[in-house]
Amino acid sequence: MSAVGDLRTLLHFPDFRRLLAVRLLSQLADGVYQVALAAYVVFSPENETSPAAIASAMAVLLLPYSLLGPFAGVLLDRWRRRQVLLYGNLLRAVLAAGTAALVVGAVPAWLFYLSALSVTAVNRFILAGLSAALPRVVDEPRLVMANSLSPTAGTLAATAGGGIAFAIRLAAPDGGRGTNALVVLAGAAVYLLAGSAALRMSRDRLGPGPDATRVRLRLLSTLATTTRGLADGIRHLRQRHSAAYALTAMTLMRFCYGALTVMVLMLCRYAWGADGRVDEAVEAVDMGAGLKLLGLAVAASGVGYFVAALITPWGVGRAGRFGWLALCAAAAAVLEPALGLSFEPVPVLLAALVLGLVTQASKITADTAVQSTVDDVYRGRVFSLYDMLFNVAFVGAAGVAALILPPDGRSVALVVGVAVLYAGVAALMFHVKRTRTMSSEPQPSVPPSPGTS
Repeated sequence: MSAVGDLRTLLHFPDFRRLLAVRLLSQLADGVYQVALAAYVVFSPENETSPAAIASAMAVLLLPYSLLGPFAGVLLDRWRRRQVLLYGNLLRAVLAAGTAALVVGAVPAWLFYLSALSVTAVNRFILAGLSAALPRVVDEPRLVMANSLSPTAGTLAATAGGGIAFAIRLAAPDGGRGTNALVVLAGAAVYLLAGSAALRMSRDRLGPGPDATRVRLRLLSTLATTTRGLADGIRHLRQRHSAAYALTAMTLMRFCYGALTVMVLMLCRYAWGADGRVDEAVEAVDMGAGLKLLGLAVAASGVGYFVAALITPWGVGRAGRFGWLALCAAAAAVLEPALGLSFEPVPVLLAALVLGLVTQASKITADTAVQSTVDDVYRGRVFSLYDMLFNVAFVGAAGVAALILPPDGRSVALVVGVAVLYAGVAALMFHVKRTRTMSSEPQPSVPPSPGTS
């Protein structure tokens, strides 16, 4: 059945429609808010943007996912999930409005980042609550379908939110603090709509059930149990080499993607003028042109993500999981320096498409390896570790890039270093493919949706 047909089937469940509406509005607001933060940090004329500032912003946006993720489920088993979706989104609306006020007030950077960190930290509970509530709104035969389509729809909504943020900022006349605050307020308004949408479901509809209150452990004991569970997941990975190799490849490729993301941000901010050529007078760089080029880079990467979803089932079927990972890394090792060393907009946009493709194709393949080789009882814990590695690698790459990149973003050393790392991943995966007996491992026929994690 096609994805459209699957979605049509799921929409026959009234509470699934309501839960999906909360997800779409929540992640639409996430896209608006996150792009607003990135644009404020990178493209505000009054800010002297540096790679270190970009790395700090990425840490604020991504580290809460990593640090809070494994523990979110513990609290969600103690709180009514409908109330989490309601009050969590209302809280984010208030906090985002506070962020807008801080932008206008030109407060110290640490206070701005603290406000942004508060908003993104709550997001971890919202996303976990949306996932935990799905079994309460669809029947068992359609649960896998719902788990596949819902996160994908949310990702598309977040992308659309980013587009809305770009459109508001580009349409504004000045592009200064007032414009930045306006975009953040737009995100706050959508958070408010998301919270209101949760009211369409009864407070007990999403669980947890009444039996949960009788089996609750004390909070500190439960958190300690979660920590021990993560350690158990690491030990289990040591016995599941296929999953461990796939996670290693994905972590390294995510690191490469993060470092190049910072480079593109700096190129858009300082190196590219309105005519698409390098502008030697940094002060005269057209901010609007740089922001448009950044939007094109995001769109190109998104096209790569979409293409990856189409071709990865074929690629894994022909080359095997590790063969496909090796081919993806090898393609990046060749094309990334070939396109990136020019530091010109058109080749770099093509590189963004290629790297979006290989990064997402590798993630889909790594998801498959984990799902098919890790025991079910450990799968949640291993995916929590996966989530941590995925985001920490990206933030760590931003930190390394901050040490290497010059102010205009043109760094031959970074481009070549990333190519060498891609080549190392390709060599490792080719070696793993040759030395492991793939037939002894379960082989899924089709990788999971790129929206799953």
